[in-house]
Amino acid sequence: MVRRRKKALDEVSFQITPMIDMTFLLLIFFMVTQKITEQQIQVPVKLPVAVSAVPPEKTERDIINIDGEGQYYIGDVPATKEEVLAHLKVKFEDFPPLQIYLRADQNTPTKKIREFVEMATEVGAIDLIFGVYGN
Repeated sequence: MVRRRKKALDEVSFQITPMIDMTFLLLIFFMVTQKITEQQIQVPVKLPVAVSAVPPEKTERDIINIDGEGQYYIGDVPATKEEVLAHLKVKFEDFPPLQIYLRADQNTPTKKIREFVEMATEVGAIDLIFGVYGN
């Protein structure tokens, strides 16, 4: 009778290197996206004051700015009405439901704000937050 020698079992171990790599990648990703978000709100907009202002919840929102003269900005890039409408349509197709954070200067003509709200409604935005300062 031939006896077979038992093979030594490979030692099972936990690989920490991929976990560290993933942690660094996530850290870099969040640092880069935070910088982009901060740049989007660098447009010189003097927000109006509201007595019942509540800080918005931390969700991914598309940031649109309107300065005191009624100029649109997609993030911090100047845009025309047509460019904003096209941007919103693309965003709605790619990432429904569309959530928008509108930062309009306190001197922005009401006509421009209404115009934007109508554009947002046209593309199907369901959640629109107006930026204000709390009192």
